[in-house]
Amino acid sequence: MPNYEYRCLDCRKRVSVYQSYAAYGVEPVTCPVCGGSRLERLLNRVRLLRSDEARLDSASDESAWDSVDEEDPRAMARMMRRMGQELGEEVPPEFDEIVGRMEAGESPEEIEQEFPDLGTGGEAGAEDEF
Repeated sequence: MPNYEYRCLDCRKRVSVYQSYAAYGVEPVTCPVCGGSRLERLLNRVRLLRSDEARLDSASDESAWDSVDEEDPRAMARMMRRMGQELGEEVPPEFDEIVGRMEAGESPEEIEQEFPDLGTGGEAGAEDEF
């Protein structure tokens, strides 16, 4: 039996309501938080299952970089988030901090000054860059 997502227009909370298939759309729904009866159905996100190969192909598509202004930290941060999602792998906590700072407009050079070992795998003297 499915749970349906609603937003209560009385208390403004997002709630999940258990309903049978037969009851959905027939029986009135009440908010489990405030008891209100003015609920608006929310649609859940749709997820697509893709192969590792399809995700890597999408992440390596150079045409996606055509519209990215490399001088705009916000544009670079959007692309980095997209690539992180496409790769589907867990990223280190520093990734979220760095991308968040770029989204706020901070330049990669400013960030790199605070993270001198970034991109080097933690090895002193490595030549990789952020």
